[in-house]
Amino acid sequence: MSCRSYDKPYGADEALKARIEDAADLSAVRKAPCFVGFLDERQADLSSKIARNLGVQGFMLWGGYEDAQRRMFAAFPKELLPDSERFPVISIYLSFRKEDSLSHRDFLGALMGLGIKREALGDILVGEGRCVLFCKEEIANFVETQLTKVGRTGVKLMPAGSFPLPEGQRFEELSFTVASNRLDCAVACFVRSSREKSRQLFSQGLVTHNYEVEKSLSAVLQEGDKVSIQGYGKFIIDQIGPETKKGRLKLAARKYK
Repeated sequence: MSCRSYDKPYGADEALKARIEDAADLSAVRKAPCFVGFLDERQADLSSKIARNLGVQGFMLWGGYEDAQRRMFAAFPKELLPDSERFPVISIYLSFRKEDSLSHRDFLGALMGLGIKREALGDILVGEGRCVLFCKEEIANFVETQLTKVGRTGVKLMPAGSFPLPEGQRFEELSFTVASNRLDCAVACFVRSSREKSRQLFSQGLVTHNYEVEKSLSAVLQEGDKVSIQGYGKFIIDQIGPETKKGRLKLAARKYK
């Protein structure tokens, strides 16, 4: 089951809120899960907040595998426990010649060229000579029959589970010592500049903290937080502490490659 779409007449966030509310209402009426098509990380995080604010008890996000970046939202009726097995998400395994270097962008471009909307597509994991892509069940047959080439490179459909999932997002491990767990301390380290210069990034609206623009220099970081700095990249906070002998904090993070 899927919910009707919206044309976002009053802003993307308000449109998402309307879709989540609609999914919750329909799932209660139909006594069946109702789904909102693949969301990016920010939208997925926002959808959880919206659902909690609306008092939705049974909801779940799933993208076909653990740690998926793009995930579908599902509202479940009170009669059903949230279950990933109920999501209409299909994994498609493809192979190509190892000597042909294909990227996520190549596959996404080919799929969009077939007229497929982004919200119908989940993660696209590309490795050496292989790719696993996740999509809505309703378009799986179309993808399997129509995606025969990516650029000039031929791709071949493989049975599901033919090989392990290619590595998804890659990271660069980072480690610093900071004066405190304030966001501006971390940003200065991430951009390799002084705290004074990094503060300009805040005033210019270039820093987001957990997907929201952050202008408060004293915002407190917690483990698991995500920080994006326009022009410098995206980071995940893995560990804060312990304290050093000099009273500073150790900070471990990862930068998206």
